[in-house]
Amino acid sequence: MIALTIRHRTTYLYHQPVKLGPHRMMLRPRESRDLRLISSDITVTPAATVNWAHDVFGNAIATASFAAMTDKLVIDSAVLLQLGGEPWPVFDIAGSAIHYPFRYADDEWTDLGQLAVPQYEDPDGRLKKWAAGFVRSNPTDTLSLLKDLSAGVAERIGYQSREVEGTQAPLETLDRGWGSCRDFAVLFVEAARALGFGARIISGYLYNPDRDLVGSDDSGSTHAWAEVYVPGAGWITFDPTNRSMGGHNLIPVAVARDIHQATPVTGSFVGMTDSFRGMWVEVSVLARTAPLRGGDAG
Repeated sequence: MIALTIRHRTTYLYHQPVKLGPHRMMLRPRESRDLRLISSDITVTPAATVNWAHDVFGNAIATASFAAMTDKLVIDSAVLLQLGGEPWPVFDIAGSAIHYPFRYADDEWTDLGQLAVPQYEDPDGRLKKWAAGFVRSNPTDTLSLLKDLSAGVAERIGYQSREVEGTQAPLETLDRGWGSCRDFAVLFVEAARALGFGARIISGYLYNPDRDLVGSDDSGSTHAWAEVYVPGAGWITFDPTNRSMGGHNLIPVAVARDIHQATPVTGSFVGMTDSFRGMWVEVSVLARTAPLRGGDAG
């Protein structure tokens, strides 16, 4: 396993003091067999009361409440973790799901619920038709189909970083032919759902030590990708932005049905209409060179 440090700082500036509403923060990585969280700290300036809870997906949510007015808000997250996923994972898919199309068990279908239902309008079936173009035969190999779909998103869509908020609808991404990592993830998930798969959006961080992956000019950045549920194997990770499968270089923070549910920081303020000056986000994902000590796990 490799030890990583993640710093994620979000800064809001205002032209004059404003009253801050509650701010919802999704910054704590999700622990798993492949990810061991050593420490996670959030510092908020000005001082705030921070309460923790878990949402319906099991994501850790911190909510900051403020008393004083301010012209600057800084939310600083510092994380230390160990990541140990396999670069080339092998998935033990159930015999009933090796070939597509297959049928989920009744309990699986019930529990997947809205994760198996497209969330965006496709009145003419354009997205479904595009996704069906990756089905090479009937039946066809399930994992190969999902790999082809992920690669097909990257082949059809050119990557373009977007600083503006929001995400393009899948048909909008297909028509424009470009998008950010979150647009890639939404297109892939919706296409998988159109084929009958249960799929979900993942938001977190990309570790890119060789600086050769799409979505980060540095050793790491915020990132969005997807997971598809396949019986036997469970949730399989796909990063259509980089045509990769498996999460050895991905640090999940939030899973969600729709991308808007996985925004790292959301909040509001009360002030003049021209009060807002701007927002800046700084992220670093670095390998820790110093050895972990016993106190680090406290």
